[in-house]
Amino acid sequence: MLNSKQKKEILEHLEKAQNPIFYFDNDPDGLCSFLLLQRFIGRGKGVAIKGEMMGNYFRKVQELNSDYVFILDKPLVTKEFFEEVEKVNVPVVWIDHHEIDRSIVPDFVNYYNPFFNKPSSNEPVTAFCYDLTKKKEDMWLAVAGCVSDAFVPDFYSEFMKKYPDLGLISEKAFDILYGSQIGKIAMIFSHALKDKTTNVVNMLRFLMKVKTPYEVLEETNKNKTMHERYNQINKKIKELADRAEVQQEKILFFKYGGELSFSSELSNELWYRFPKKIIVVAYVKGNKVNISLRGKNIKKDFLKVIGDIEGAKGGGHDNAVGAQIKFDDLEKFKRNLSDLVEPK
Repeated sequence: MLNSKQKKEILEHLEKAQNPIFYFDNDPDGLCSFLLLQRFIGRGKGVAIKGEMMGNYFRKVQELNSDYVFILDKPLVTKEFFEEVEKVNVPVVWIDHHEIDRSIVPDFVNYYNPFFNKPSSNEPVTAFCYDLTKKKEDMWLAVAGCVSDAFVPDFYSEFMKKYPDLGLISEKAFDILYGSQIGKIAMIFSHALKDKTTNVVNMLRFLMKVKTPYEVLEETNKNKTMHERYNQINKKIKELADRAEVQQEKILFFKYGGELSFSSELSNELWYRFPKKIIVVAYVKGNKVNISLRGKNIKKDFLKVIGDIEGAKGGGHDNAVGAQIKFDDLEKFKRNLSDLVEPK
């Protein structure tokens, strides 16, 4: 977790921010982190970021006349973005939990990541944000963000006392994610974030004001598009997961295409079904392949696998990694991984 000095500094930044913009990763951990902070101070707008945070996102700072920039759960922010922000002298607070090269963080950025603390930790950013705000009425948001990132927070037992009908007793995050109503809320968030911009903006407005988790679970005119998107994508993920076949002893490889990518959610679903295997989900679009890997300590193997693949990039956590390679290198990627974990 963040230490007391870091928490004090972030709270001071939040207090100073009168019109902040919150950039957050396009997943429930990022979304819930934003909601916890925005609902805590009652100010600010949120912008969901898919992939690398490029320089063109700076225009939102100007459009909203923001006086503070908060970046949540994003390991990849380009030099160009920081250069533009520095020109207008707007303070930046970057809160993350990924392992990154610290040299990419400019000196003027207030960077907070307990991965680099002693002792080191990498709980979801949602957990850090709830530890900052401690608003009991928002505990359900914190739990949703945490379990979606494969983490059961230490306040989960308190959540169960408050909402016994929404959770289930388990020490495994995926059991909660796939077997409970708070898990369904996390999934609704995840799938709804993949909708068109207008619907995502409407969702943010709804969630900034919602009082209880039951308002999310009950379909109404205010959240109708969230439920429609959830049902659409959830059905597709279940269909694809049912088609997946275990062809190797240790590796489950699944390739798909189409207009919509949901590799992270699909790889989680498959890892939940096949927890002892390495899961490789490859989304093919043109000559690019986005890969989502799941497996115990898969990150160290992933770094070895891409070592001789030109232009390959990616990263993540010990058990969950995302990568991008060229389509022409996909067979080589599969071969490298197979040779590493299933040597002949």
